[in-house]
Amino acid sequence: MSDAAAARRKPTQARALARVERILAAASELIAETGSDAVKMTEVAERAGVPIGSLYQYFPDKAAILQTLAERFAERVRAGIAESLAGVATRDDALARVDRLLEDYYALFLTEPVVRDIWSGTQSDKKLQELDITDSRANARVVADALKHLVPRKERARFETVCFLTMQLTGAAVRLAIAVDRKEGDRLMAEYRRMLRDEVGGFLAL
Repeated sequence: MSDAAAARRKPTQARALARVERILAAASELIAETGSDAVKMTEVAERAGVPIGSLYQYFPDKAAILQTLAERFAERVRAGIAESLAGVATRDDALARVDRLLEDYYALFLTEPVVRDIWSGTQSDKKLQELDITDSRANARVVADALKHLVPRKERARFETVCFLTMQLTGAAVRLAIAVDRKEGDRLMAEYRRMLRDEVGGFLAL
């Protein structure tokens, strides 16, 4: 985590950890209601039931809260990728699982306004841009490690590069899909799933 996103005081005791969780939960609720741009630190403190001074002890500004929420979401997605791709045995199995992962990722953005709000800001917030790229690189390693036994050895380095690229493009594709009306978004994601299957499938042994 960057210095800007790091809490000023790291919670270690159960009471402090619970306070931080209340702060993050309150921020999530407010973002879902009004969007992150409209959320004020005073509102977060009031909703969480903590003094404003205590809020600033853990989070120096709203950007630190947003980045912490973004990092938690990224960790959640990465764990889901690893679980979903565990034990892949065949090319068809791999492609089916990748397809489901993409469907689930799109659904997550459709159903969770906090996720949409935070990641829609990646184009204008430098720190979130850096986190987005770091996240894509980490997710790519998970995918490449899970599928590399199906990829010819001579193609594995290129496959890792393609995984990194497609992870980044997936985020962009989903953000585009949720920015347009739902019917068009669904069509865009169906086409992107086809493109992704073709690209990944080209590396996998039959």
